[in-house]
Amino acid sequence: MSTTSTLLSPELLARLEKMELISRKIFRGRMKGERRSRRKGQSVEFADFRNYVPGDDLRFIDWNTYARLERLFLKLFLEEEDLHFYALIDASASMGFGDPTKLRYAQQLAAALGFIGLIRGDRVRIETLGQRGSAHSPVFRGRRNAWRMFEHAESIEPGEQTSLAAGVKNFCLRNSGKGIVVLLTDLMDKAGFEPGLRYLLAQQMDVYVVHILSTEELHPELTGDLRLVDCEDGDEAEVTVTGPLLKRYHQTLAAFLESARDFCTRRGMVYLAANNQVALETTITDYLARRGLVR
Repeated sequence: MSTTSTLLSPELLARLEKMELISRKIFRGRMKGERRSRRKGQSVEFADFRNYVPGDDLRFIDWNTYARLERLFLKLFLEEEDLHFYALIDASASMGFGDPTKLRYAQQLAAALGFIGLIRGDRVRIETLGQRGSAHSPVFRGRRNAWRMFEHAESIEPGEQTSLAAGVKNFCLRNSGKGIVVLLTDLMDKAGFEPGLRYLLAQQMDVYVVHILSTEELHPELTGDLRLVDCEDGDEAEVTVTGPLLKRYHQTLAAFLESARDFCTRRGMVYLAANNQVALETTITDYLARRGLVR
């Protein structure tokens, strides 16, 4: 079955096939995967011995060792396990800004990371903040489902009217399992980003926050008298763009980025500021690799 997609180039897909998602935590998978766990289990690859204690499964006693030493030892094995990977996409109206839009960049990142997971036998789910609390996205597993995952990611459109906090809360209620969650968002919420990110802290997940901004937001080229309209709630403001105003804007933006980075870092979440003009491959194979999500 073809895995081609307008989201990802064939060249990038070939590069992604050689990668895998990495978790900083140990999770017990529901199905056997291609991932070597540090947890001892019951697979076919021998790992170690330990002393027998009452209640252990007698099938795993090494009787050859008992015959030599007259002591009971249990054989331990390395277990292969799957990883649960969640991409949580902010599909609010503000994510429809930029060229390519921030949402398009988020879709591409979600599809690329999801593809890596599928190749390695992980369980992949792509959701948006605006999904109802009871609505579950499909769970994708295996290379054969790559095209379905691409279609699902590409079908997401901007315009959802859900706050960051409400969206993350609903995600946490739908997905109580363990694994990796990557939040793809511009963190633009008038109530602040902190309440939403705090909900993720309560989950036993490896949390990555990819803070996506457009070049137009990072380096605005505006002059003169303008009327600015909030694309999400319609609020308007009339401004005269001058050198001092742009300087103050850049200072405010830098403080916003630093506060988000500091909030995440202090709480064990991995933070990455992403520019929509940076090549997708660079973001994945360089920036996210350095932060330990892929290798």
